Amino acid sequence: MLSSAIVLGPQRRDPNVIEALDHFVSDRTQPVAVVTAGWEEREDEDGELREHVCRPLVNLKIWARVERIFAKDKQLHEAIRERDTTWKRAQELYRLRLDGLMGASRELLRQSGQDAMAAAEEQDSWDLVRGLDQQHAARIAQIHADFFEQHQPAERAAVQAERRALEKQLGEVACLMVAGGHIGVLLHRMQLFDLLALWGDRPVIAWSAGAMALSERVVLFHDEPPQGSSWAEVMEAGFGLLPDLVALPHARHRLQTDDSLRVRMLSRRFAPAKCALLDYGARWDWHGGKWTGHAGSRQLGFDGLVEEVSQ
Repeated sequence: MLSSAIVLGPQRRDPNVIEALDHFVSDRTQPVAVVTAGWEEREDEDGELREHVCRPLVNLKIWARVERIFAKDKQLHEAIRERDTTWKRAQELYRLRLDGLMGASRELLRQSGQDAMAAAEEQDSWDLVRGLDQQHAARIAQIHADFFEQHQPAERAAVQAERRALEKQLGEVACLMVAGGHIGVLLHRMQLFDLLALWGDRPVIAWSAGAMALSERVVLFHDEPPQGSSWAEVMEAGFGLLPDLVALPHARHRLQTDDSLRVRMLSRRFAPAKCALLDYGARWDWHGGKWTGHAGSRQLGFDGLVEEVSQ
């Protein structure tokens, strides 16, 4: 767990990361680092971010580093492909089980205000859903553990060389930022280097998928997806450095927040964690073992309403 961190909404249209940086690093001559691996091949297109932060910026180029490793270590690359195939299959099977539980939970929640029996059944239904989520996260964690045990990426020369270079860069910066993008790519490539262990308990600022990666669990969500189920699903455990927070980036476009039943479903399913809506301008500070939202930041309420921080 981190002692201090700041979680933000998306930065491209309405950036506010500079205020977060000023909170941690008041001296604008000090360099800071950023992970943009979630942008994939566009990883180094950080000109707008550099202009905004107004201080020396070190792009750790995690995506490019892993590509170099793949080029040098074909065996490791193939092993990661096999692991990803296994991970995707586990996700498919989890979705089948989840779909069967969520429909019933929705109906029980709808009826829970009518009688005590339905309310009790509703509580039990969420226990089943949470149990499935936890079981799935544990299963994915075991897939990763088996991969690391069998292939020992930390002992491979190509990985060691890049990790040493990262350790040196991280030792020369005052704050680490983790940007958004493709959550799977971002999370798994950071895991390959155990990047957060290299960083230690020092200030971190994360936004969008970066916030998801640092949380206890990565929750994928979209109430009106172009295809597939609309039930939120647990992808896997994150780094677990930001407790009691479910990061929901771009919530205005992905959640039907005017549907009180859906809001209650999401908030109750992941209780007691805070379901934070990470839209433009959002900011949540983690310090002293608690979360503090800045004015305008929003979260899902257990009553089906969206709660906005007023101060």
